[in-house]
Formats: sequence, C-alpha cells, structure tokens
Amino acid sequence: MARLTRAQQQERTRAAVLAAAREEFAEHGYSDAKVDRIAARAELTRGAVYSNFPSKRALYLAVLVDSVEHVGEATSSPALGEAAAAFARVWLERLPWSGETPAGGSLQSRSLDGVFDDEPGRTAMAQVTKLEALLLALCLESRAPRLTRRVRLAELVLTLLNGAGHLAGTAPGFGDPFDVARACGHLADLDLADTWDPPHLPFVAPAQRVRDPWNPPAELPDLLTGRPAGFGGDGVIVFLGTGRLDAAEEAVRAARPGDRITVTVTTGDPAELGRLVRLRIGDLAGCLRRVFAPDDRPGLRVVLDDRAAVATAAATPGAGDTTECAVRVEAGTIVARACGRGAAYAVASVTWSGQAG
Repeated sequence: MARLTRAQQQERTRAAVLAAAREEFAEHGYSDAKVDRIAARAELTRGAVYSNFPSKRALYLAVLVDSVEHVGEATSSPALGEAAAAFARVWLERLPWSGETPAGGSLQSRSLDGVFDDEPGRTAMAQVTKLEALLLALCLESRAPRLTRRVRLAELVLTLLNGAGHLAGTAPGFGDPFDVARACGHLADLDLADTWDPPHLPFVAPAQRVRDPWNPPAELPDLLTGRPAGFGGDGVIVFLGTGRLDAAEEAVRAARPGDRITVTVTTGDPAELGRLVRLRIGDLAGCLRRVFAPDDRPGLRVVLDDRAAVATAAATPGAGDTTECAVRVEAGTIVARACGRGAAYAVASVTWSGQAG
C-alpha cells in the first residue's frame, strides 16, 4: 500500500479533527466543549489539534463553515413583500425543533451566541451583519416598485431573524417560524423613510490619479457565487478590513453605471475573523440564491483576501482589520486610488477616465 504524502496526511488529520469536533460541539455546545476531548475522539494529541486550528473558536467556526450547504437556485423572483417572507422562510429552516438538545440545536442553527466575547470579534460581527444587510437590500431593491433604498428593511428582517435564532437556542420550540416569516413580509409595507446621505461624504478627499501597474493575483472565489471572482477586467476594487465593512455601500451608491465592484475583505486573523466572514456571507448567499433569480442578485462581488494576495498586488499598505482603501482599474492599469475614511466613495465616484489622461 502506497504511503500517504505529507499533504494527504495533513488533510486526513484535519478531517479527523473536524469530525471529532462536530460530535463534541453537538453534544456539549461551544462553551462546554473541550479541546482535550476532541483530541481523544480523533485519537490525536492536543498538539495535533492546535497545529491545524489555533483555538477552539477557530475550530468551531471551521465546523460551521463545513456545514453550510447550497441547495437549489431560484429561476424567478417574487414581489417585494413575498421576497422578504421567502428569504425569512429559507433562513429559518436551520432552526432546531423543540425536541432537540440545546447544544445540537445551536450547531444546527450555526449559532454564534457566546462565541465572540472580545472587542475585535464583536466589531467584526456587527460589521459583517452590516454587509449582510446591504446584500439583502440590493436584492430587495430589485423587486421594489420604485428605485428606493431598502437597507433599513433588510436590517429589520435580519434583526427579527437573528432574534428568532437566539430564542431557538435558549428556548427551543418558542414561537412559530411561519409567523416570523409572515411578519418579515409585512415589514415591506412600512414607510421607513430610507435615504442614503452619510454626513462625512461631502468632506472626503478626491481620489489620487495614478498610472500604476496591475498584475492581478491568482483567482479567488466570490463568496456570493462560489465562482472565481476574476480581477482582470475594469472596475473598482475596495479593500475593507473586518472592522470597516459598512463602507461597502459607499462604493455601491457612488459607482458609475455598469461598474464592476469587488469588495475585498482583509483581516489579520484569518483563522477566526476570516472564517467568520466566510461563514456568514456564504450562508447568506445560499439563502439569496434560493429566493432571487440571478438577474435580481447584486452584481457586487465579495472576496475574502485572508492571505493579502489582492491587497499586495494593488500595493495597499498594511492590509488588516481596519483597512479602508480602494483602487480603480482600467485597461490593466490602476488609474485611481484612495485610502482612509471615504476611500470607496472617492474612487467609485471618479468622473475622469484614466484612458483619457
């Protein structure tokens, strides 16, 4: 029998750790799970577990990422109110039934209650939720009778759903998920006076004109489609750390018609915060694909640049969790760049052409 290569052995060890961790978290929940028991279940040493996953939190997130399945794809989209209700129904399918154990139910619902109890983690959680709301809102806006912003509606829907998810973990069986879905549909009838007018934008410094080379890195997957994002064409690439994801909307609202926008998420903690982004955006994308037809989903692309490959190619300084930079690419050249507060808006709203210069 042929001996396994080092890479094959590492993959086998990683798979064994994930399988053991899934059993441990399902039985004991995140807080009471023990790395020593996970190692024993996998018939490995504690050191072997930590050589693959630097913390219990990273291991839990890896188990959750592994559990996300993308099943089905819509060919047509419902009207606005029904779209909000349909999204809620799909999202609520993950919630456990009343007879399941709290630990197993939390794993099934991909609950993050009590997982991020530090300031960087809480900040990243809040910012990822902001990005989720934007992505859902862009889909809802495609079904709205008028071209109006629907971010506040999306935020209300996610608030209701996350509240239901929290209750499912603490009080299994409480409430009727069909009532929650119907309530999300009725939220679309509210007049939320939703406008886009951030007070800092008029004071943002203009983007810098440049003629820098653009040598795009190897393809990375778009978290919304699972397909290669592709960095070879023209468009705006926004680099946002996990603490600045709410700035993605600045690029979306300021972009020229037809602009291709890529939000490139950077982090100094790929094992935990990077996996958080991969989990939440990948999970949301699966729900959106089951409700909205391809033409009604956002053209926005979201890429996790956890190895800073794209940021390095664009010469973005010190890419990490507080990064806020953007570049515009035209004809294989970076023609505009900006860093700091409002960078995405500055680059997306550029009205001159690098070609003309």
